[in-house]
Amino acid sequence: MKKADIKTGFLCNNNCRFCVQGEVKKKLGNKSTGEVRKILKDAAKDCEIVVFTGGEPTIRNDIVALVKYAKKLNFKIIQMQTNGRMFVHKKFCVAMIKAGVNEFGLSLHGHTPELHNRLTGANSFYQTITGIKNLIALNQFVAINIVITKLNYRYLPEIIKLLIGLRVEHIQLAFVHATGSAKENFNSIVPRKSIVMPYVKKALDIGRLFNRIIKTEAIPYCFLTGYYECISENTRPDGKIYYEFDKVVLHSTYVRRNIDKKKGPACKQCKYYIVCEGPWKEYPDKFGWTEFIPIKNQ
Repeated sequence: MKKADIKTGFLCNNNCRFCVQGEVKKKLGNKSTGEVRKILKDAAKDCEIVVFTGGEPTIRNDIVALVKYAKKLNFKIIQMQTNGRMFVHKKFCVAMIKAGVNEFGLSLHGHTPELHNRLTGANSFYQTITGIKNLIALNQFVAINIVITKLNYRYLPEIIKLLIGLRVEHIQLAFVHATGSAKENFNSIVPRKSIVMPYVKKALDIGRLFNRIIKTEAIPYCFLTGYYECISENTRPDGKIYYEFDKVVLHSTYVRRNIDKKKGPACKQCKYYIVCEGPWKEYPDKFGWTEFIPIKNQ
């Protein structure tokens, strides 16, 4: 099914140190109700999945009405990408479900309040954790995104254990994309992939042990020998990204593979050259290509 990601705006109740939007875009604010409705109507022409994203879409006063409109347009999957804080309110959870949301993508970046709050720049941990609990108790599809940073990579196994204890079934480990705030904080936020990988693999092993679906993002094949089934890019549907009604990425897969990511001089020697997307381009621009060792036919 084809997907449409709709950026509802840039306002947010967190202030993440790794936010790809950054401080500049927050000044742009949120789209009006009419603008989002117009985008939804256009997306419904050829997409069956819609993802509300931001910024933080749940802090909009009109978000329930916008979800109802998306349901009226017959989207089969309506996903809310969120930091999860508003779902601390059970009434809000129920309202969103009744309106039509049937997938919830929440973010958690630490296993303790201190770690998560330090990364999100807000007192957000307990609200997000309670939001996860509320949605799970309401039998909703909940997927958790963990952004891998220099501050939390050592604790990835502990974060996975916490989420398993909360009965979360779907988890993604996303390597930080060094744009926006992450670019500004590069030295304190972006770790070396080679140092991170033992912790990533331990987290994936825990997921396997407990029969959870754990995927990775922006980690190339050469780091994931024995874990290729965990690479999310292999199964991610193509789609549109609506920044504005007249500013639309028509094929997100093409842009991700050819503009946002890149491959190094030795990558053509790798047996997975065609299917591998490579890292976010900002990473080798800073660190070079020495960590990326081609996988060759034996």
